[in-house]
Amino acid sequence: MKDLLRLLDLTPEQLTKILDTADRLKSEQKAGKKHDFPAGKVLAMIFEKNSTRTRVSFETGIFQLGGTGIFLSAAQSQLGRGEPIEDTARVLSRYCDCIMIRTFAQEEVETLAKYASVPVINGLTDLWHPCQVLADLQTVREHKGKLEGLKACYIGDGNNMANSIIVGCLKAGMSVSIASPKAYSPSPLALDFAAGYGNKFHLTENPEEAAVGADVIFTDVWASMGQEDEKNEREKLFAGTYCVNDRIMSLAHPGCMVQHCLPAHRGEEITADIFEAHADEIFDEAENRLHAQKAVMYLLMKGEL
Repeated sequence: MKDLLRLLDLTPEQLTKILDTADRLKSEQKAGKKHDFPAGKVLAMIFEKNSTRTRVSFETGIFQLGGTGIFLSAAQSQLGRGEPIEDTARVLSRYCDCIMIRTFAQEEVETLAKYASVPVINGLTDLWHPCQVLADLQTVREHKGKLEGLKACYIGDGNNMANSIIVGCLKAGMSVSIASPKAYSPSPLALDFAAGYGNKFHLTENPEEAAVGADVIFTDVWASMGQEDEKNEREKLFAGTYCVNDRIMSLAHPGCMVQHCLPAHRGEEITADIFEAHADEIFDEAENRLHAQKAVMYLLMKGEL
């Protein structure tokens, strides 16, 4: 495959190949071993949304692979003056070896990939967050030694994280339970995919029901970037119910992990005590953004995915 736009496009075998490559690159990096990757590759990074982890992990990752990352703020580039994304795609393809974009509309990423002649990576859209969930799966596998047969639970807004967790975890052989308010359910695209997995997928409005027997619990903020005007409305609906707390953890499997894509709002979607009790797992997850994304760049730019 040429691009990574959503986890729906990966086969289970390709998903495993990315995770195996991420583990290998992580081990090499920790050992100070040079990666087997052509020197001098250039990654263009387009940002229409603010970022900490996405920018730093991609820029560090391409540097560790022996290349260079170029940061492009959409507002400060010609995109901000109305240049069509298809023209930007063709120009950047003449200069760079890969393009990563972090934006709002999934359609923009897909148009970029259609017109680019180099690989395009979805660094986040409102619909999907594939790189984050690849890092999540890498982290769970590190801690649990496997993915097949585990139960994943997600509590909160049915957003890009929920959508990608559904697809990624089911493709990895896990069962998935999602607890979201009915008005904020995951995308029909993710739910249609999950329908093919029968009783391995469960959607509910009850977080306690979703948490029973979970091996890993995921959560995310109640209002994501671009939803700030909905913050008060969402708080009224989510508060006191859609929170990873002691009660939720007591229903999960003993030794249950917690994952949060960050930034975290302690006291809202997760209590401060639960966050700190699982901080090592959460910051392993944050670190693995670097290694998982290096694997994606490595495989796409070498034409091995």
